Amino acid sequence: MNVTPLRRALVPGVAALALFLTACGGDSSAEEDGSGAGAGDLDTSVTGEVAVDGSSTVYPMTTAAQELMTLDGSPIQVSVGQSGTGGGFEVFCAGETDISNASRPIKDDEEVPVCEENGVEYTELQVAVDALTVVVHPDLAVDCLTVDELIALFGPKSKAENWQDINPEFPDQEITGFIPGADSGTYDYMAADVVADESETLRNDFESSEDDNVLVNGVSGTPGAVGFFGYTYFEENADKLKALEIDSGDGCVAPSAETAQDGSYTPLARPLFIYVSNKSYTEKPAVAEFVDYYVANLETVATGAGFIALNETDYAATKDALAGIGG
Repeated sequence: MNVTPLRRALVPGVAALALFLTACGGDSSAEEDGSGAGAGDLDTSVTGEVAVDGSSTVYPMTTAAQELMTLDGSPIQVSVGQSGTGGGFEVFCAGETDISNASRPIKDDEEVPVCEENGVEYTELQVAVDALTVVVHPDLAVDCLTVDELIALFGPKSKAENWQDINPEFPDQEITGFIPGADSGTYDYMAADVVADESETLRNDFESSEDDNVLVNGVSGTPGAVGFFGYTYFEENADKLKALEIDSGDGCVAPSAETAQDGSYTPLARPLFIYVSNKSYTEKPAVAEFVDYYVANLETVATGAGFIALNETDYAATKDALAGIGG
């Protein structure tokens, strides 16, 4: 499991949030509606370790939850890996981790049977909304893609080598692609829900990596390059990338918190999850303490880490699902 030291991995939004909490003195009267920024009912006498792996998209958010809990005085140690959603489910369903970060739902035909075979029961908790963001080199004279153009660009049957192969009005510029690896939930979402080819794959001649920073550097450093990843990674690198607007039939729409929540940024708005081992939650106090804290401070964690917070209905569903663990 590829684990990055938490302090070194802080994203700018999390660091800013940490400073905010420190300035507020770690207010322990946080409300349990997800908007509080403090300990709430945190029991700082609980010790132990929590193992998390999975989506690199959800990684900064789970890291943020751990950092905030530490600021509030918890000694619990949380290791957070980022092997991709598929890689995370592989170790989770083998019983090797307590929590799996995921940028797509668990696959009924592949991953669920493995969990069942190994006796791993779990609970899905939605933690945020993301706007999957298609980015290009900032000098590329392309600002918006239709869904059909997305398919022509990323689909498994694509032979496009030049931007004019996608649209004759686009510049005469070679296409270089940098995309998530096949173990990534971000890859799965683009393949299954956007491109929607029956193979649920993307073209195989683009460079791929499970590390979003590799994709950022590839696109920003290569004229004519294109890639895609979670919205938070674009925000962190907006000074060296250009996000494309998407036209699903009603005009070009830019990725943002507002367009993801109101449904206009379709089909690239998607839910983000953590999957919690029911056994770990009920038998390991450290896991229960961390997950409870995570959900109780969900809005603070999401917005502080640069994600899109849940609306009231979805947040209520997450709290209900958490309350049902072990019930």
